Amino acid sequence: QVQLVESGGGLVQPGGSLRLSCAASGSIFNVYAMGWYRQVPGKQRELVATITNGGNTNYVDSVKGRFTISRDAKNTVSLQMNSLKPEDTAVYYCNLVRWDAVAYWGQGTQVTVSS
Repeated sequence: QVQLVESGGGLVQPGGSLRLSCAASGSIFNVYAMGWYRQVPGKQRELVATITNGGNTNYVDSVKGRFTISRDAKNTVSLQMNSLKPEDTAVYYCNLVRWDAVAYWGQGTQVTVSS
């Protein structure tokens, strides 16, 4: 089994920054990509950013130029979030996908952008 543990969420004012981190542990093999998704009540979970094992990144249009995803160490992924906006408020989930399409999720961390 694989466990994903997120950290770094919290309350920040508009225009501020936060850094989310996610560490994967357990029986990890054949990793295709890791990434971050977010969800607000009443809406579907949406992709924020992903990074493949080869280093290719993908971002949702609304965060391009403000968020940066990175692999800090093996099986660890971070999301640097700058110029945060109130509409970035959500629960952020870490995700790991294997080449056989098996996916794992973290428990989620709350990010609130408010003055």
